Amino acid sequence: MAGDESLFVIRNYDLWCQLSDEEYKDLKVQHSVLEVRKGEYIYFEAYNHNKIYFVKEGTIKIGFIDDDGNEQVKEIIQKGELFGQLSLERNNLHGEFAQAYKHDVSICAFTIDDFERLLKNRPDLALKYSKQVGAKLRNIENRLVNLLNKDVKTRLIHFLWQLVEQNLGENTAEGFCIPNYLTHEDIASLIGSSRQTVTTMINELETEGILSYNRQEICFLDVKKLQKRVQA
Repeated sequence: MAGDESLFVIRNYDLWCQLSDEEYKDLKVQHSVLEVRKGEYIYFEAYNHNKIYFVKEGTIKIGFIDDDGNEQVKEIIQKGELFGQLSLERNNLHGEFAQAYKHDVSICAFTIDDFERLLKNRPDLALKYSKQVGAKLRNIENRLVNLLNKDVKTRLIHFLWQLVEQNLGENTAEGFCIPNYLTHEDIASLIGSSRQTVTTMINELETEGILSYNRQEICFLDVKKLQKRVQA
C-alpha cells in the first residue's frame, strides 16, 4: 500500500482525522502495513511486545488460552478499531493472542515509542485516545462482572446494549441497525454461554419485537424496550 493510501485510511477515523502530514510520517505507518491471512496470528504470547495496531479491513479475535488449554475470547474487533499494547506498556500482553478471524485482514502497525512522541506533542489527541481506551476497558470489565453476577439472559441483554452504545450503526425504517460481524457462537464465547442457548434467547428477543438478527445485520427494533430490560 502506498503511503498516501495509508494516510487516507487512517484519517477516515475520529482519532486520526486531524493528523498533519508530518505527524503521520512520524508514526511510520506506511512502512508497517500487514496483510494477514484468515486464521493466522498477528501475535501470540506477546512478551515485551511494543506495537499498537489499527484495523484497516477485516475482523480480529483477541483472546488467551486458559490453564485447561481452552481458548477464551476477550474481544472481537473490526475495521477502525485499535488493539495491541493499548496501555503503552511492553509487558501486559503476555498470554494474549490476536488472530485474523473469518477473513483475511489488513492492519497498520506503529510502535509505542513513535505513538508516545505524537501524544506528547498533541495533548488533544492524548485525551481522545485515553477516552477511547477507557471506554474499551470498561466494556470488557462490565462483561467480566456480568459473567460473575448475572444470569445468561441478562448477560446477553447487557452485551447487546453495549453494541447499541458503540453507535456504529444507523437509523433505518426497520430500527437501529449495525453490520453483523458476530455469529451466535461468537456471542456465546463472549458472554460465557453455549451457542444453543444464545440461539434460543435471540429467537425469543425476535419474537418479543426487540431485535432482528441475520448474517448481514442486527437491527434493534425497539431500543427503548431493550434499554428498559438493561435497567430492570
